[in-house]
Amino acid sequence: VQLQASGGGLVQAGGSLRLSCTASKRTGSNNGMGWFRQAPGKGREFVAAVSWNGGRTLYTDSVKGRFTVGKDTTRNTMYLQMSSLKPNDTAIYYCATALGSEATTDRSRYRYWGQGTLVTVSS
Repeated sequence: VQLQASGGGLVQAGGSLRLSCTASKRTGSNNGMGWFRQAPGKGREFVAAVSWNGGRTLYTDSVKGRFTVGKDTTRNTMYLQMSSLKPNDTAIYYCATALGSEATTDRSRYRYWGQGTLVTVSS
């Protein structure tokens, strides 16, 4: 199984980006999926997650109201719409598929990981 994350780039503070993550096989169709990020010199942290059918979503407090996670089950693709970006959102963003069908913040509950896509927010 491979996960392909895309959509990262350089944006000014206050701008928007849309990240995508597509699974190479049908594995993700019945699984929850999530986004994590790792800033320079810091550990990987949870950002957002979505259940297998998109019915439930979870967010870390710092992105609530600014980021929206969604899932297109027909394309086996998860999205992360990021708005009102801040310099401290700068990080490599990783997508992953969960072991189960539900959305989860628990990193240990994720099995397959993508290669990451870099988001840089300038002030």
